This record gives sequence, C-alpha cells and structure tokens, in this order.
Amino acid sequence: MSRVLPQAPNPKFRPVIYNSWEATEFAVNEAGQEALAEKAARIGVGRFVMDDGWFGQRKDDHAGLGDWYVNQQKLPNGLKPMIDKVHSPGMDFGLWVEPEMVNPDSDLYRKHPDWVFNFTGRPRSEARNQLVLNLARPDVRDYVYKFLDRLLSENDIAFLKWDYNRNWSEPGWPAVGVTSDEQKKIYVAYIENLYGILSEVRAKHPKVEIESCSGGGGRVDLGILSLTDEVWPSDNTDPFDRLRIQDGFSYAYTPGVMMAWVTDSPNWVNNRTTSLNYRFLSSMQGSLGVGANLDTWSASDFETAKGLIAAYKQVRETVQHGSLYRLIPPQEGSEYSATESVSINKQQAVLFAFLHSSQMGYPFPRINLRGLNPMTQYRVTPISGSLAKDTPVVASGSYWMGHGVEVDLRGDMQAAAFKFEAQ
Repeated sequence: MSRVLPQAPNPKFRPVIYNSWEATEFAVNEAGQEALAEKAARIGVGRFVMDDGWFGQRKDDHAGLGDWYVNQQKLPNGLKPMIDKVHSPGMDFGLWVEPEMVNPDSDLYRKHPDWVFNFTGRPRSEARNQLVLNLARPDVRDYVYKFLDRLLSENDIAFLKWDYNRNWSEPGWPAVGVTSDEQKKIYVAYIENLYGILSEVRAKHPKVEIESCSGGGGRVDLGILSLTDEVWPSDNTDPFDRLRIQDGFSYAYTPGVMMAWVTDSPNWVNNRTTSLNYRFLSSMQGSLGVGANLDTWSASDFETAKGLIAAYKQVRETVQHGSLYRLIPPQEGSEYSATESVSINKQQAVLFAFLHSSQMGYPFPRINLRGLNPMTQYRVTPISGSLAKDTPVVASGSYWMGHGVEVDLRGDMQAAAFKFEAQ
C-alpha cells in the first residue's frame, strides 16, 4: 500500500462515503439528491457520490451510456448547485462514470458504430444492454480523456467511481485489417491507453481520487491500484457474506483500499435480514461507505449510524493502515468470526466479533488478541456490545494476548466491536 498506490508512500485514509444508487437507482433529480446529501451529512459522511442516471438520456440501463453531458430534465441547473449543496455541510462531491462502455441507444454509438469491439459479419453481443468501446483506438482514447477532463475542469469533483460492467466479447478491430499485427495487440493497447488516460487525468487533476469499480471486483490488481485510490471488491453487500469476501480479499490487498458498504436490509442478494448495527460493524472492517436508502430510515437508524460513524473515525487509521490479524476466520461454515487491527505504533487496536447463530448454549469462543506491546497498559472501550462482567477496564498487552477476552454474543446474526487504547 505504501509503495503501489498513487499517494505512496503516505496514502491518505479513505473518507466515509455515501452513494445514492440504492436510494434512487436511475431516478436521479436535483431535489432528491440534495435531500439525500443533507441526510448523509447528518450522520457524519465526508463524501457524497451521485451514482448512475445523471447523464445523457439515461432513464434505465438501455440508453445514454457514452453521452457524458448532464441530463437537463433531471438536473436543469447542471451539477454546480448540487455540488455547492454537498459542500455546504463540509462534504466533498463524487460522481459515477463508466467511460469504457456505450449503449447502442446513444448519440455516441449512432455517430461512431465503428468505435466498439466487433468482428465483421458477426453479431455484436450486448451485456447489460451495452457494448465495449475499443479503447485501443487513438480516437476513442482521445474522446474518453477529453470528456473526463472537461467534466473535472468545469466542476468541483473530488472523486470518480469508475465502473466497468461487462466482460469483453467479439474483441475485433476491423479498421486495422484482419491480418494486421495491430489486431493482435488490441488487448495490450487497450490497457496501455486505459492506464494512459488515468495517468493524464491524475496529472492534470491531482486532487481527484478514483475508485476502480468493475462489475463487482472484476478489475483489482496492482496495475490498476497504481492509478486508483480504492477498489470495489464485490456487488454482494450482504454483511454476513462480506465477512468471507473481505477475509479473502485481505490476503492479497490491504483493507485500506477495500470499500465496504452498509446497504439495505433485507439484502437484495439473498433476502437476509440483519440489524443496522451488524451491517455497520461488518463494513467497518474496511473503508466504510453507506449505500442504503436514507429516505426510509427511522430516527433510531440515524442515531445508530451517527454514533458508529463517529466511532469508526476514531479507529479508521488503524483499520485501514494498521496490521490485520484474523483471529477467527469466517471460513468453512464457521459460526464465529473475529478480526483485530493494530496501529503501526501499537498505540491502538480494534476488535470485531461476529456470531452467525448460537447453538446448544455454547458461549462465544474466548478471543486472544495479538500484536500488542506486552508491557503497555491498554484501556478497553466498547464500540458496540459488551464483554464478560469480570473483564478489567485496563490491563497489559500481555494480559489481553494471554488471557484474552470473553465477548457476550448470543442469538442470531450478532456483532460487537471494542477499542483498545494505550495508556
């Protein structure tokens, strides 16, 4: 992380974000987005991101992709008034884009049908009603860079959620000829131009941060991480499933780049119902985001979220940039899961524990912490949940690692978290 990311050797921590997708999907309008921004600011969000639906003739996923102008029916005053509204409580503004794709029902495709991957005489296979632009072409590369540069130059945008929602098919380049060596270079040339665009955008707009979001973790590698600040591990945001997803992801990549959202319940993936507390604690193990529909939240939900986001901000440096210990891995059907993050200077640790379901009255396993300074005294403070009644408030690192802690978790889909601070 300290060597690969664009901000190396001192990458910034990721802000708490709110994304509007689950609240509005394609039904974007100025009043609705501004209302969501006000609610996001109330719970302590630092970055508001308007997702798909703001551009072209974008009413659903059938049209508009490739036409990167503001939809005047939805946003008659353009982006600036909304950006100003987002800025007023201290948040910055982010925007969803999918630069490498095009809908056949778009001005861009009608003007340049030759700009997509295709083999002469074969059907052009659509996925999610879109085709893949041939970014290996210099004219396509030029178009993509120019619209991004214009968008960022004309608006105070701090963040781009760069999506990529389908795999390649018919990766042909008829313009260079079937037998041309250039045809064979389409894969390499495409990526070279993608990296070139990202490099130029970052050079001209150095304050803009970018997320590599690719159909749910489809493009996460060290190459893209050298040019982007965070990644989207999976479209599956179910908080229990995420325990395994995030565990596996963290074997290869740091939690500091792993976006983890709190979304609605029941979850769309499997119709599982979980508490807001459980959803937050699952997501707080990575870079925290909120994607739930705030328009449906109760006053209690807002209070819970506000408290947990405030708590997360006290430990996010440790979670995102510290050392991760997998105390109880959530693999092979385990009923239990526990992770611990320890700050680089060992002055802070945060423990997360999760219970799928109690069985036969067995207690949650005792958890022995790791990575603490044995001689340092640490004070334990609950973020959410409770420990056994005889747990000391202050004890040495040696005690916490040797004796361990007993987390009071019983029932189904329960979670707890605790902060340990050096005294």
